[in-house]
Amino acid sequence: MSAQNLTGSIAGIVTDDSGARIPGAKVALQTGDGKEKSTVTRADGRYVLSGLAVGSYSVEVEMAGFRQTKTALVTVGSGPVTLNIAMAVAANKQEITVAESVAPTLSTDPAQNASSIVLRGEDLAALSDDPDDLQSDLEALAGPAAGPNGGQIYVDGFSAGDAPLPSKDAIREVRVNQNPFSPEYEAIGFGRIEILTKPGADKFRGGGYFNDGNNALNSRNPYAAEKAPFALKEYGGNLGGPLGKKTSLFTDVDRRDIGSGGIINALVLNPATLTAMPLSQTFRSPLLRLRSSSRVDYQLDKRNTLIFRYTANLDQTDNAGVGNFNLSTQGYHNREHEHDFEFTETAVLSARVINETHYQFRHQNYLQAADDTAPALNVANSFNGGGSASGIHNYIHHHYEAQNYTSVSASAHTWKFGFRIRAVDIQDTAMQNFNGTYTFGGGYAPVLDANNQPEVPGMICNASAPAALGCQTISSIEQYRRTLLFQHMGLPASQIRQLGGGATQFSIDTGNAFVHAGGWDVGLFVGDDWRLRPNLTVSVGLRYETQANINDHTDWAPRLGFAWSPGNAGAAAKNKYVIRGGFGIFYDRFSEQNVLLAQRFNGVSQRQYVVTAPDTFPAIPSVAALAGYATAQTVHTNASSMRAPYVMQAAIGVERQLPWHTTVALNFIDTHGLHELISRDINAPLPGTYTGVPGSGVFPYGKTGPILEMESAGLYNQQQLTANVNSQLNAKMSMFGYYSLNFAKSNTGGAGASPANQYDLRDEYGPAATDVRNRAGFGGSVSPVWGLRLSPLVTLYSGAPFNIVTSQDVYGDTLLTARPGIATNANQPGVLMTKYGLLDPDPRPGETILPRNYGRGPGLFSVNLRLSRTFGFGPELPSTGAKGAAPRHRYNLTFSASARNAFNHVNRGPVVGNVNSPFFGESTQIAGGTGAFGGASNNRRLELQARFSF
Repeated sequence: MSAQNLTGSIAGIVTDDSGARIPGAKVALQTGDGKEKSTVTRADGRYVLSGLAVGSYSVEVEMAGFRQTKTALVTVGSGPVTLNIAMAVAANKQEITVAESVAPTLSTDPAQNASSIVLRGEDLAALSDDPDDLQSDLEALAGPAAGPNGGQIYVDGFSAGDAPLPSKDAIREVRVNQNPFSPEYEAIGFGRIEILTKPGADKFRGGGYFNDGNNALNSRNPYAAEKAPFALKEYGGNLGGPLGKKTSLFTDVDRRDIGSGGIINALVLNPATLTAMPLSQTFRSPLLRLRSSSRVDYQLDKRNTLIFRYTANLDQTDNAGVGNFNLSTQGYHNREHEHDFEFTETAVLSARVINETHYQFRHQNYLQAADDTAPALNVANSFNGGGSASGIHNYIHHHYEAQNYTSVSASAHTWKFGFRIRAVDIQDTAMQNFNGTYTFGGGYAPVLDANNQPEVPGMICNASAPAALGCQTISSIEQYRRTLLFQHMGLPASQIRQLGGGATQFSIDTGNAFVHAGGWDVGLFVGDDWRLRPNLTVSVGLRYETQANINDHTDWAPRLGFAWSPGNAGAAAKNKYVIRGGFGIFYDRFSEQNVLLAQRFNGVSQRQYVVTAPDTFPAIPSVAALAGYATAQTVHTNASSMRAPYVMQAAIGVERQLPWHTTVALNFIDTHGLHELISRDINAPLPGTYTGVPGSGVFPYGKTGPILEMESAGLYNQQQLTANVNSQLNAKMSMFGYYSLNFAKSNTGGAGASPANQYDLRDEYGPAATDVRNRAGFGGSVSPVWGLRLSPLVTLYSGAPFNIVTSQDVYGDTLLTARPGIATNANQPGVLMTKYGLLDPDPRPGETILPRNYGRGPGLFSVNLRLSRTFGFGPELPSTGAKGAAPRHRYNLTFSASARNAFNHVNRGPVVGNVNSPFFGESTQIAGGTGAFGGASNNRRLELQARFSF
């Protein structure tokens, strides 16, 4: 028998003592002739040592931050041997440097695609310390997600949902875009972010830090006359170590006092002269965020490990809801408490089988109260005044989740199967809009002379009258001005409306504010990564999902993937190319929030009244008076034929290994979404029956009011071409980058979006909100001289589409979602000359309607920089052995400075798409928010940090 027939292999999974898989570990053995044969574990912790002669071997595993592990002798025959290895954490190696990053290499492993990124150590330290900014950085790293709903974030295997991310000190590793077609996950893998937290250690380690930011260091917002206030004081620390021979602890605490500022940029009326004037003000909205987390790892026996993790969060904000068009009276304050309990039990059942059981319970309590309970006033895209419509809101949310996953290694197969069960229970008391809201949206009205009298006496301008000279389209602020002016003159409501005054709409909610809702869903899956040959891996899987709340219980989601390295199958590791592809179906669960909305506004429990063209401003009509309006009450419902939305996604790509530890990947991704959610008023006036007079028309269900039905009738199509590069040039320099060319179309903007015409979705198909044509990102870490480390993160986006609407009830359905018509006669009364062409806010019969999402917003360019220097003292620790790695010490003090939007580039925010707004076609704020690109108040933000670790 030849030597070729006597070769065998050793394969398995390397984990830590908690059962979490370790990528990038070196696995080596000595062959019979004294030579070393080694490999590096893949992204999911798997390794293969092949081409071994018959004999006995001892395998050694090395990984920074863990104790070196050596196994007992393993006998290898002519076939494969499975050897799973668990490593113990070593405290004296926990401070990881960039030298310990794993150089990117190509592999046919489905979890090691070249477009994925694994961050730990200095690569992770280069990102923002603020959890909100950290999430923005990670989403930028992930690049554009495929599909209409973006990517998902997981923390220790649980979907994070709306929970805040862990403190960066508690994060051991971040994995981005791994194994896109795995049946283990319900959501699309492109854009998926997985966060793994730190376990304890066998010796105590820890540290503390302090961040400081001040508006003196920041640049002024270009949309404000003065600099908005800003003060950040963030401090925290962590400690990890043993609690006995079998138990370890890691705990961290983080407190952020954020004196965040904002800007009001609106157009209001001068109280004395009733003339429009701009209003630019800065304000302070203090925010406190307190977070504490503890993780205990307990070794039950040699095969079983138990992990318990508890997290507590407290968020409280004052003066929230103010800014941009919202005046100070719109403010409210909120308090949010969250407690998260997680249990994980990992059982190494045999050398080939690992079982993981996860359980999570999360309690959230959100309390909100308005600062002013006066009726709200919405002058569309001019200003929002009066009281806050937020009212009192007490939201209690309980989330339960259980998972059980089993991994089985069998020869060339790696099987994984399991289930996930989730359940939610919601108790929601909401008195939103119990104070009522008057809306002024602009309209079609007489042209007034200098004395505020019609230029054409007796002219009546409304939708039922033919277009005539002497009529014009007026803005929302002008409609509001005329209302106040003619009220002061003592004119009756009917005459005020003939002169172009009067509110467009009044809405108010009444009745029982309490709703109890819930639901559950189940997911089952099985998958196999089958290494057909050393250079060819085929992945097959199947997932089944079902849930309560909708009558859709046949959600089967097959998954298929392959990775092939052309060339000699026996030397796959030396090949420079990998061709990778896949197909999968991915379902979105029907949210319990949609169920809650339908239960609340079912026409009996809580009532929602919408009155078109009310004559009662500023008084609040009684419930009895509201009942007299023919189309007053609005009912929300979910269609009985509702199906869970899903996407069918296919991808094909090629990966290339380049010199200098660099890989590049080029992928084409096609996504086809069906049964996307959309809301329609199924009791809107039938086409052609609405005369422009409120309440007119023929209603399918009678004059009972709008019936807003959520349906699964939407469509989504997307094509993406993405390019990724990852490089670990040396111990002092690493980099990554991506570029995406993207085309996305849909006929819905999501569950709460309604079409312009309730009876025709054909005109709704157009650019989706995700149709950002070009995206690019670049980041990395470099240590040039004197121990300094510079970490840039550059982001570039082209403009996103936005919808152009008219805030007039064109179709008599009470929904102010209609789009203007495309006019052909510039002299036609009411037509507006805009940068988007001649637009008619009140379309005439036969006019072509402007396509959905016709506008295109501004692009974005931002550079975030972080510069740091670490000073080590105390005993010097053993080197990692990496070429160019700096010496490490027992104690370390790091000083750093970070800048978000370092070049102070002005990134304009969303464009106002309401043609009846005086700001139509303009941006009134900078891009961003609490996390991204410097916030909404300061254009450039600088922070200083000091950190001590041992």
